[in-house]
Amino acid sequence: MDFADSALLIMAGGQSSRLGQDKLFLEYDGTSLLERLLQKAAARDFREVFLCGGRDVEACAALAVKYGVRFLPDEVGGRGPLAGLRSGLRAMTAEYALVVAADMPLWDFAATAPLWEQAGAELAVIPVVGGRRQPLAGLYRRAILPQVEAALNSGLYKVGAVLAQVPCRWVTLPAAAAFFNLNTAADWRLLQGRWANAGRPVPVVTVTAPVSGTGKTTFIERLIPLLQAKGVRAGVVKSDSHGYELDEAGKDSYRFKAAGAQGVALVSPDGYFIEQRTAVRPGLVEIAARLENVDMVFIESRSRGVSPKISLWRGLGEPSVDAATAALFASEPLQVPDVACYPLAAVEKAAELVLFLCALEGKTAFQ
Repeated sequence: MDFADSALLIMAGGQSSRLGQDKLFLEYDGTSLLERLLQKAAARDFREVFLCGGRDVEACAALAVKYGVRFLPDEVGGRGPLAGLRSGLRAMTAEYALVVAADMPLWDFAATAPLWEQAGAELAVIPVVGGRRQPLAGLYRRAILPQVEAALNSGLYKVGAVLAQVPCRWVTLPAAAAFFNLNTAADWRLLQGRWANAGRPVPVVTVTAPVSGTGKTTFIERLIPLLQAKGVRAGVVKSDSHGYELDEAGKDSYRFKAAGAQGVALVSPDGYFIEQRTAVRPGLVEIAARLENVDMVFIESRSRGVSPKISLWRGLGEPSVDAATAALFASEPLQVPDVACYPLAAVEKAAELVLFLCALEGKTAFQ
């Protein structure tokens, strides 16, 4: 996609009130959300890029210098993204500007292709995703500036108030991770879980619980066909701290192990099984990566799971929540600070979260 005749306005304003801290400077693997978006912008060929607003003026200014963009701090605070939009429209020379909120950490510029294809005489082309309008991921013509100015001068600080008064085209787009908006600490947990999977050969989701008998196996059993219906092939790695014996005495594989074999493989027309003895307990992610023909792997473990984790609670013990917990599913209503909580029976929601955590939400049974 060619952006050479367009401007990019990155909206960095907002109070982050629901998160309790400036979300744009939350860091994962040493890089803040705002810098990640600036890195993506630098890889595109926009005619001009503007960073509009920002609570931490000094930090925003430093990033603007680092990435060669122009920083436009808010002239007056408390007026929301409409003030940032005005600053960008005033400064730009291009006819069109793509407006992107800096709190969309999974943003993909390719998601805007339908907007450009449908741009016409309207002053704005705005995506509608999942039934929700996304004015901070839309395309604006510089000619909308007078209406923006008028709204701010009259005390209207909502972008939607301006869009309601001008020729605007609404473009319905399929749900996509690009439009994921970070607002709460629970959102941040989901995002970190997804990014934890980014560098793995195969994404994993741990299903854990504080005590045995909670129903981890049953929960996974119910999820697998839901994922399969979406075209996602799931594997399972089970962690057992008590050891195991798969063969009965007298079987050939049992006799091989009894004779001292460190590894035994059984091959049949339908597949194979390998049991390998090791001096050191192997990592669960390492074993998950060895499974073939899978799109993701569930790790069932009470204490050795890895991020991201879905924790289950059925009234036994205390809910198991740590830094790697992405969500909690419980048999009765719970309120755990900063963690999204759902009914234990809500397996459809669990399947949705698994797809997000594994970056598989776009996969279908027809792929």
